[in-house]
Parts: sequence; C-alpha cells; structure tokens
Amino acid sequence: MASPANVMLAIQEKKPCSTVDLYHPLRQYVANHYSEREAESLEGDFQFLQQLRSEVENPPDGSPERRRDYLQSYFRALCLVESRFPISSDPSHINSVSFAWFDAFRPSRKAVQTSLHLEKAAVLFNLGAVQSQVAVAADRALATGIKVACSSFQAAAGTFAFLKDNVSVKAVIGPGGSAVDMSTECAGMLERLMLAQAQECFFEKVITDSKSPGLCSKIARQVGLYYEEAHKALAAPPLSTHFERTWISHVQLKAAQYHAEACYRYALELHDKENIPEEIARLKVGLSALADAKKSCKGVVAALLDTVSKLESKMNVSLERAVKENDRVYLMRVPASNSLSTLPAASLVKSTHIGEVLDASKDRLFASLVPDSSAKALSRYTEMVDDVIRTQAEKLQQGSEITRIKLKEMGLPDYILALEGSLTLPLDLKEDVEAVQVSGGPSGLEDVLQQLRDLRRVNQELIVQTEGLLQKEAADDAQFRFQFGSRWTRPQSSTLTKNLQDRLNKFAGNLKQAADTDARIEHALRAHSALMTVLNHYPVESVLPSIARPIMSLDGNEDAIVGALKQSLRQLETVGAQRASLEDMLKEMKRKDDILPKLMARTGSLEELFRNEISKYDHICEEIGKNMKAQEQLLLQIQAQNDEFTSVFNLEDYKVNRDRSYKKIAAAVEKYREIKENINEGLKFYITLQDAITNVKQQCSDFVMTRNIQCKEMIDDVQRKVSGFNFSGVVKADRYPLVGNPSQKKSIPKPTQPQVPHTFQPGHPYSTLYPYPPEQGSFPKPQ
Repeated sequence: MASPANVMLAIQEKKPCSTVDLYHPLRQYVANHYSEREAESLEGDFQFLQQLRSEVENPPDGSPERRRDYLQSYFRALCLVESRFPISSDPSHINSVSFAWFDAFRPSRKAVQTSLHLEKAAVLFNLGAVQSQVAVAADRALATGIKVACSSFQAAAGTFAFLKDNVSVKAVIGPGGSAVDMSTECAGMLERLMLAQAQECFFEKVITDSKSPGLCSKIARQVGLYYEEAHKALAAPPLSTHFERTWISHVQLKAAQYHAEACYRYALELHDKENIPEEIARLKVGLSALADAKKSCKGVVAALLDTVSKLESKMNVSLERAVKENDRVYLMRVPASNSLSTLPAASLVKSTHIGEVLDASKDRLFASLVPDSSAKALSRYTEMVDDVIRTQAEKLQQGSEITRIKLKEMGLPDYILALEGSLTLPLDLKEDVEAVQVSGGPSGLEDVLQQLRDLRRVNQELIVQTEGLLQKEAADDAQFRFQFGSRWTRPQSSTLTKNLQDRLNKFAGNLKQAADTDARIEHALRAHSALMTVLNHYPVESVLPSIARPIMSLDGNEDAIVGALKQSLRQLETVGAQRASLEDMLKEMKRKDDILPKLMARTGSLEELFRNEISKYDHICEEIGKNMKAQEQLLLQIQAQNDEFTSVFNLEDYKVNRDRSYKKIAAAVEKYREIKENINEGLKFYITLQDAITNVKQQCSDFVMTRNIQCKEMIDDVQRKVSGFNFSGVVKADRYPLVGNPSQKKSIPKPTQPQVPHTFQPGHPYSTLYPYPPEQGSFPKPQ
C-alpha cells in the first residue's frame, strides 16, 4: 500500500507471484509455426526478453530511477510480443504462459491470467508507482526538489491515465480472479491523486515565492478539486471496499484542507479590497469544511493533522479580525454561503503524455518475425475506419446544427414556453438579474442608505464634539483674561486655533455638500423604485408576458394545435438524443476494433478481411441515415404546425410586449447598479472623512490639554505676584516655576497653531456625487 511521506502518498509496486518463463514457450512457437532456423535467428531476442522479465522481478539496481527504466523497456518489449505471439487461453495459441500478480493494496489477493493484458497492466501500474516514489523522495525544501517532485507526479498521472484508457478494460477480469488495483476506477482515482499532489507542489512553490493571495487561492482550489475527485472515486464501489479507511480519510482531509486554504487565501485578497462581508463568509465556509472533514478522518498521520490545525488557527484569527472590523466600521451584511460565487481555480498541471516513451515502433525486438507489410496493412485498415467515423460524425453534427437554426427561425420552443408562462430571460440578462438579487436587490437599498445616514450623523457629532473642545478652552481663557486683566499675558485662543477652526468649518461644508448628494440619491431611489420593483420578483420571469389566447375562436381547436406542436417538438428532442447516442456508439466501436490477432493469423486476401471487418459499421451508418431522415420529416411537420400556431395566436403583440419587458428589466438593472454604486461611493466618502475628523479631534485634544497646563501654572504665578511671593524674579511668558519648589522650573511648550496632517485623501473621483468646495478642484480634503 502507499506510505505517507511529508503528507503526500507514494504508491507501492505490485509483486509478481512467481517467476515466468517466456523463453521456451515463445521459442517453441516460432520453431513450430515458422522454422527452427527462424527460432535460432531469434535466440538473442528470446534471451533479451527473458532478461527484461527477470530485471522486473528482481531489479539489479534497486533505485526508483533504474526500476523505471527496466519497466519502460519491458513494456515496449511486451507490445512487440503481443503483435507477434498469440498468448491466451485459446488452445490454438501459446497457453503455457501464465502471469500472476499480487494486489498492490490487498497483498493477500492475486490475479492469474494466460494473457499479456494482465502483464502489461501490472507493468504500467508499477511504472506509475515508481514515478510516485521518485516524486515523494524529492526534497521539496529545494527549488530543484519541487521541480523533480512535480514532474514525477505528472508522469505518474500520465502512466495511470494510459493504463485506464488502453489496458485496464482488457486486464481487469479473467478466469484467475479480478484485479481491482488495475481497474479503470482505480487507475482513474490514482491519476487524480497524482495530479492533486503535483498541483500541491506548485502551491508550495507560490507560497515560498510569496505570490499574491489571489493566485495562491486559485492554485489551492484546484488542489482541492483534484483531491475531491480522488475521494469521490475512493468512496464508490469497487474501491470503497478495497482500500483501507486511512487511505480514504487521508484524501478526504486533504480535499477539505485545500478547500479551506483556497478560502483563506481568497479572504486575504478580499480584506485588501475592503470586502469584509464576503471575507467573513469565505472564512466560515473554509472552517466548516475543515470541521466536517475532521469528524470522519480517523487514522490520519499526525503531520497532516498538525498542518490542518495550524491552518484552522490562522483562519480563526482572520475571522475574528474581520468580524470586529465589520461590526465597528463597515456595518455590512454578511452574504449567505449559498449565495457566494464558485471560487476560481487554476490548474497548472496535467497528465504527462507517455505514449512516446512507451512507443515500441523503433525497437528491433523480433523485427524479423513479422513483415512490415502487416504493419502497413493494419495502418491502412485504421485509416478506413477513421474515414467512416469522420464522415458519420460530420453528418450527425450537421443534423444538430440544422435543427438549431430551424427552431430559432420559428421562435421555438420559446413561443410554447411563453404560452405556458415558462419563458426564461436571455442568458446575459438573467445573469445580471441574479447578480442584483444576490446582492440584496432593490429592497435592500434602504438598509444601505440607513448606513449612509448613520455615518453622516457620526461625522456631524464628531465635528460638534471637536468644536466644543475649542469653544470651552476659549471661554475659560476669556474668563481668566477678564479676571486678571493685563497680568494675563498668554496669547488669545482665537489666534492659535484659527487653523483648526478653518479645518472644522471645511469639514462641516463637506458634510453639507454630502448631505445634498445623499438627498439626491434618496430622491433617485424613490423616483425609480417603481421601475426597480420588477427585480424583487422571484423568479423575475414571473413578470414576463405570456401569449394571450384568442378572445374569440370559431372552432376552439387552439389546444389541439398547441398539443400537436408540443408533441412534434418532443419527438424532435428524442431524435436529437438518439444522435448523441449514435455518436458515442461510433467511438466505442472504434475503441474496441482490434483486428491485429486476425491480421497476424491471416493467410488469404487482406482485402477480403478488410471488407468483412469494415462491414461491422454498416448497421450504425444505416441508423444514422434513418435518424437524419426522421429529423427532416419532423422539421417539415413542425414548420406546418408552427404556421398554423402563428395564425391562431397574436404573436406580434406578444413579441412587442416581450421586448418591452426585456428593456424594462435591463433598465431596472442599470438604474439599480447606478444607485448602488453611488451609495457605495458615499460610504467610502464618510468613512474616509471620519478618519480625517478623528485626527483633527485628537489635535484639538492635545492643544486643549497643553493650554490647561499653562493656564494652571499662570494662575499660580499671578497669584504669587499679587501676594508678594514671587520667588523667580521676572518670569517669561512661556516658562513658569512649579508650585512649591522655587528652585525647579518646568518647560511648558508654547501653544502654536497645530499643524493638522492632510490625512483625508480620496481613493476615487467622486465629484459627480459629492461636489467639491468652490476653491478645490478635487475631492474635499481636511485642512
């Protein structure tokens, strides 16, 4: 079975049950069917083939790379043997050769067959296993190691794909027992698993290279998809009862891990874009996937569990941060998980095509045994088959295209759907409407407007609070100046706070202009609410017009006309489904069409053989002709029925009303987007302005605190002078002695006009929504 290494799986090789003697049976066959002289001339080939088999059984060099070379050489040799020696259970063939292999995942089970298909499948399986071992053994901490691992995993995937597509079907079931580990299901699962691990290598590389979260998310999502496909195969018969539970648990947890990893990386990108609500939703989806997988994953290696736990901790930290920011700043609705779009995925790996590596056409083993004319004859037959397949496939595709064009010209089946009230929107318009409804629709705009009002109120309160700080300080200063007269020598507050007050006034002006813009947005919402109401209908198709039945009917046969037309359309649909089935049958016949054994044993005319073999396709060609004829007749019948249908029902008025409805819905979508965009810009404006006002408020607080300290010390100094207790002589206006300690002086900073930084920098041009002050040519900035 496979063993985990660095939480990746390597496949162990199948073991042969016994040594196989290929030398004597094959030599005897040549001597009997050709001549002893021919057998002697092929002596070296027989020995070489036996040596290759021995190297596969007991490799002289046990390194994975050398075992890979032995297996590739032996597989090419088997392809050459298969085309020249009829090894099977047929009494007329070489039936003294038996191949037996233990199951790779259930070593107590074995499969035994007198067929080269089993031997070839076992060699391919071991080739894929060895390549997976090379990949797992690579040091992925190094760049070269990641490259070797990724390349080897893709080569392993290509080998298992080749096994599935070319050998598995012939090798799985035989009189000597089934070989589940070489079945199409198992080979397909192993291909997905190898691709998952190859893609995982790319993920490790982009993380090491500190690539963008968006790219990391796409790569991680594809890793998860590959693991999900492998897990789906493992969870279904026959693999579900063949593999140990730890295998299934490992793959299941890996799938959940990389689904969560994709959500986490995508959430990081959303945070940078300030899309906090979707960030929260994505993190919750990922954490839910991890929690579900951990419940059923027992026996998983500790290293994988540790990796998953660390990922879970990081996601929880990000989720807590995002929730706090949304609650305190953004106040946005978190979308439901089922409303989220599918995470984008990017596959950077593919199964390596190994056909060239396993191509035996250039090998000279047993080359003298079969003349080149036989190979050329087989190629000629293949061309004949390809020509039949291509011609018939073109007919089928042409039939489908004719049907599509004819029905579109007649407006079918749209008119029938409209009559029944089941008409759907054009695809692009339907997607636009769904996007609007997912984002809350027109009914949700009022909630977002309320957020706009709340933010405006918060900014107004901040300005009032900040102005209050300055007014209180100025009032205190005026009171003491009146009380102490000329002895109160420090500068007046108004000379120091002019810059701050100007800034606050401009902020207030900005807010007033923004309030006007808010009012225009609210007016636009009220003015167009009737237009946008159509987007609140679920489904929106319910507002589309239907075809009205005639008010007066002479014979009352409208239902019969509609019924006949619908019946003909159903028959046409059936004919179309038959075309798809016929095309699949063509491909399957070609895949199974193997005349090589007959060609090798043929002593008569090859032309006769070709005629007999190609005639297998006559029946399906006849069925395709019948299908095309039936379609032609149905289209003529539907045309006549549709003419009768259009003469009874008023389609012109319907088409006008339908097009008007489409335009109305499109206009509603456009107006919704416009208003929603304006509101979003307003939210950004108020949030940015709030930061700027908060900054100025802090400057005012610092200024007031400094003035209060100076005020206290100046009061003490004036009172000492009045009482005759001036211990410091002449005191400068900006330095005052500390009370109770004549020898110690404390330096108090002289209050000046605070320099308020220009922190209010808009990210977008909002002049069309929130007008600038007359003296500014850009978005209003706090001064």
